[in-house]
Amino acid sequence: MERRDFIKATSLLSSAYAFSGPVALANSAVVTDRLIRAEPLWLDGPMRWVQLAFVERDPGHYDPDFWLSYFKRIHADGALLSAGGVVAFYPTAIPLHHRSDFLGNSDTLGYLVEGCKKLGMKIMLRTDPHAARQEVYDAHPDWIAITPDGQKRRHWANPDLWVTCALGPYNFEFMTQVNTEIMQRFQPEGIFSNRWAGHDICHCEHCQRNFKTYAGLSLPQKADKLDPTYRKWTEWRMKRLRELWSVWDAGIRKQRPTSRFIPNGFPDKVMTGKEADLFFADQQARRGLTAPWSNGKGAKELRATLGMKPLIGIFSVGIEEEFRWKDSVQSDAEIRIWVAEGTANGMRPCFVKFGGDIYDKRWMESVAKVYEGYHKHEKYLRNTASLARVGVVYSEQTDRNYGGQAWQQKSSDHIDGMYHALVESRIPFDMVNDRLLGVEDLKRFKLLILPNIAALSDAQCKQIQAFVNGGGSVVATFETSLYDEEGKQRADFGLASLFGVSYGQKVEGPLRNSYLHLRQDAGNSQTQQILTGLDDTPRIINAIYKVDVKPTATFPSPVTLIPTYPDLPMEDVYPRVAETDTREIYLRQVGKGRVAYIPGDLDRTFWQLLNTDHGQLLGNVIHWALDEDPVAAVTGPGVIDVNVWRQEKSMTVHLVNLTNPMMMKGPFRELIPVAAQVTVRVPAGATVTGVKLLMSGQTSSAKPVNGKLTIAVPTILDHEIIALDFA
Repeated sequence: MERRDFIKATSLLSSAYAFSGPVALANSAVVTDRLIRAEPLWLDGPMRWVQLAFVERDPGHYDPDFWLSYFKRIHADGALLSAGGVVAFYPTAIPLHHRSDFLGNSDTLGYLVEGCKKLGMKIMLRTDPHAARQEVYDAHPDWIAITPDGQKRRHWANPDLWVTCALGPYNFEFMTQVNTEIMQRFQPEGIFSNRWAGHDICHCEHCQRNFKTYAGLSLPQKADKLDPTYRKWTEWRMKRLRELWSVWDAGIRKQRPTSRFIPNGFPDKVMTGKEADLFFADQQARRGLTAPWSNGKGAKELRATLGMKPLIGIFSVGIEEEFRWKDSVQSDAEIRIWVAEGTANGMRPCFVKFGGDIYDKRWMESVAKVYEGYHKHEKYLRNTASLARVGVVYSEQTDRNYGGQAWQQKSSDHIDGMYHALVESRIPFDMVNDRLLGVEDLKRFKLLILPNIAALSDAQCKQIQAFVNGGGSVVATFETSLYDEEGKQRADFGLASLFGVSYGQKVEGPLRNSYLHLRQDAGNSQTQQILTGLDDTPRIINAIYKVDVKPTATFPSPVTLIPTYPDLPMEDVYPRVAETDTREIYLRQVGKGRVAYIPGDLDRTFWQLLNTDHGQLLGNVIHWALDEDPVAAVTGPGVIDVNVWRQEKSMTVHLVNLTNPMMMKGPFRELIPVAAQVTVRVPAGATVTGVKLLMSGQTSSAKPVNGKLTIAVPTILDHEIIALDFA
């Protein structure tokens, strides 16, 4: 995309297509700058990527033409191919850069690169510097990572290899030479480095000396985020990795100015968003109790800092459980749902296959169908802006600096619970990084949700207050703002004046056999909205922990506390206090905005128990605080994740059908279709000229009423995309 095209796309975001309301839709100046910086033509081009991760014996054993034929069939336009590091798949001239033992006089990588280029594909070459062979150890033992007890670190999966130090000369000097050779030989669009950031704390001579110079301290013995020395080490490590990124990127651009270094992950998403002109998200598949929407969640978090830069989602065709069966194959349904979640949230798919030989080809038809469908409708996947009006804040500084107390464990469950409640409520939303809370960053949102964002600076609290002063709304839970950015507890909430409560100097729990009393009031519309769907019960179970707070303003009382009472012996299981006036949800109108503060860990409890009453209550509070019709409202059975995007001449509503008994554990066995009715709020000034159901090709009726369009979707199998074409 040329510079003029980026400027055009940016102008579209801030002009006639904003929704009317107290907070107009517009793109931030930060994102505008990011768009303009991404000048090279190739960056925004590829939409469907492939990754072939060679194994050492592939040279002479696999069929490259088979793969080139498959790439052509699925309309792949970007390739991520293994090049060097632990193994070189080309005739390297660098001493100690191990050539594949099967390479002979061939150039395995070169043949595939040339074939991909003939297909018009862009090329990203992959390195892996995290392990080395005995000859490297013998020549440079100081390049090898050392454990806290002073032992050279053997590779945990292959004891014939040694783990390298990521922060020393192996990466800064040796891998810089490797990058230069790869660039000179193949001229790729960039180099992607896997496992480049190191594993655990390295105690080699370089790390000891460099950390001592930086901090005046000895290296920490273990990872403990509340230990000041460990915190200093994480700070130094981040700076060192940023320096390495700069060295590699500069060397790559020297060989080809439009090429880029792309790290596989970086410990600071804000830095990633600032420095990367495109990014590969390595979120390959589910494992354990991972929710199917997790791929979308990762995309949303990166989108919060990357803006509309190209985001490529690497997904595995194999099982990603603990014991790493790398030659396995997932079910068709599992692959399709994971890819659908990434695509619906703005990622471009990139399958990864480990090894050029294929033992099991069942995945190939699944991927082909998905890619062929996305290719057919490519213009509707070239998004220019998200139209979500709800933003969920996530906080890397809270993750780093918060914890230690019993009620602070599993703190990530707060955001997962809120995320799942939003999915079940079918509310389109985005993620917001807590270090990007400026007026321009939040301009397009009406509602900001703070799921126990405990560590906030004074400046961040002022930004949230300014958002509400400008007409925005806030929902916050538990210990939000009770700590500063370094994790030091305040005497009171940083947002106390916004919440209308003060900290009561304690956290209560775990609360055994405690309940929430629901005070129905048929004459109060606010109470009715908060208790929608709960009108047949006087009480539901409470959260597990709650912050003791004292109200400093006048509040309604739709939800109050029923204190803990004995749960054994059975003869004693009855409430000692029938009800109290202690509120468990604090609701306020602040100017044109609304504020809801929930002192309990209701979001975390919902994630841990998945109690339907908690999900209903959280959804009700969110709808109350949003105080406007959602961009897209979906009715009908099932669990459907909803995302809404704008393109240059269209608008799309992505519907991902998560309805499945295996939604929360185990791979999807099959896809269970559901039907839906979708009411879309058409952007102000836009004229709809056509409505399509892209992925299924079904016909649909569409009824316009008062600036909204109601669309019947007969069947959603895995991923349906409603496209509204504009004049």
